[in-house]
Amino acid sequence: MALDSIVVTGARLGAGNLAMQQPANTEKYAAHGDNPVHRASEQPLSTFSIDVDTGSYANVRRMLNQGVRPPADAVRAEEFINYFDYGHPAPTSRDTPFRVTTELAPAPWNAQRQVLMIGIKGYDVPKATLPPANLVFLIDTSGSMDEPDKLPLVKQALRQLVPQLRGQDRVSMVVYAGSAGLVLPPTPGDQHDEIIAALDRLDAGGSTNGGDGIRLAYAMAKQAFVDGGVNRVILATDGDFNVGTVDQNALETLVADQRRSGIALTTLGFGTGNYNDALAERLADVGDGNHAYIDSLREGRKVLVEEMGSTLMTIARDVKVQVEFNPAQVAEYRLIGYENRVLRREDFANDKVDAGDIGAGHEVTALYEITPVGSAATRVPALRYGATSERPSACEGKACEVATLRLRYKLPAQSSSRLIETPILASQRVAHPGNSLRFAATVAAFADELRGGTAFDGWGWDAIEREARAAAQGDRKGERAEFAGLVEQARRQIRGDAETAISSR
Repeated sequence: MALDSIVVTGARLGAGNLAMQQPANTEKYAAHGDNPVHRASEQPLSTFSIDVDTGSYANVRRMLNQGVRPPADAVRAEEFINYFDYGHPAPTSRDTPFRVTTELAPAPWNAQRQVLMIGIKGYDVPKATLPPANLVFLIDTSGSMDEPDKLPLVKQALRQLVPQLRGQDRVSMVVYAGSAGLVLPPTPGDQHDEIIAALDRLDAGGSTNGGDGIRLAYAMAKQAFVDGGVNRVILATDGDFNVGTVDQNALETLVADQRRSGIALTTLGFGTGNYNDALAERLADVGDGNHAYIDSLREGRKVLVEEMGSTLMTIARDVKVQVEFNPAQVAEYRLIGYENRVLRREDFANDKVDAGDIGAGHEVTALYEITPVGSAATRVPALRYGATSERPSACEGKACEVATLRLRYKLPAQSSSRLIETPILASQRVAHPGNSLRFAATVAAFADELRGGTAFDGWGWDAIEREARAAAQGDRKGERAEFAGLVEQARRQIRGDAETAISSR
């Protein structure tokens, strides 16, 4: 049965107690280290799953705007990079769901190294022609959501989406606190007043029973399942699962099982203090969805209105990238970011291994730092008993190839993958990086500085801030200008922290 109202059941601290007791910060982030530098002669293959999440960037932006230094594990370089649009060219027809492009140029931070940028662009679909959508909003209404940047922001953000819904769409709304409840049964998307009225009934209170809420949400998704359409649960939470199914492995198994039935999961993170980024990101990964963090009404519009088409309609599943570097051309390489997306060599051709999905109009960008053979900038000495010494070779045949790029993907209704393979030639190397590559490199270097600043040996805060300001020129959307401001904030804050630590010794 639908609920007429959601009643606050959780105890609240009085104003006096609240002033005396500052809540502990219990935010959770999955630990990860930076990808290592590999010698191409010893390990020529690099394999990873694509990632279209952006949650890390928006969450770190929230911290910097609050004057908080982000923990290193909150920073995922690929989510910083993929927050921005680089104008990768789109496919010319729908026969292939996306187009893959590359750019190879000297590294802006060290001319003795190079950067390989891989760009993937999915074909776009006008909103009017999107297939019917069956959406279930699973909304955390526990006591921890009773903050302005949590449930109230959830309601405001979802209000922006409602006018975009059509008559052929179906919308359900499930809440979970001390128990799970159905606020809105499957309802035609053009019943905007009814959907907004259901949102208005939401209040926060109680503890969080995330597992029961997810089960009810999937039950509603199955009830209104659309063959050939979009079937998705959208979870809005601070991630504070503390009652019911709390074991992360059990939740992952539940979500993975439902993914196989054609129902995806998207997670939207909100709030501060107890945000469980590790769980929200992981559930989206195993649920064939994406993870975003919403820190403002503007970000809510970006995620739920401007990018909803790409979020909802999957055009390619289980997209994997494999780059084989040619030891005759490449001495060393490292993949920038994607640390928790790295796959084993044998996973690439194994269609049973899950990977990331691409939605309509989505862009994916990945960067490799390459040290060419003969460069004095190598970091890893050759093994004494390894391959023969690496020397620049004459460019003939395969020796002219820097690398081979392979990409596997499945069409949404198919279980067997298709392969795209293309060589990257030494002749494709350009003398200077283009604007998009240079900006992507700046974003990656910023992420590295926030994590401790160990990987970009030729750049520091001065260079990053200079490049960020240059990229902000002519920025119509304002995202690059905002980025330049964040770099300035972080620089002042981290240098201030360092100066304070030195003065206290």
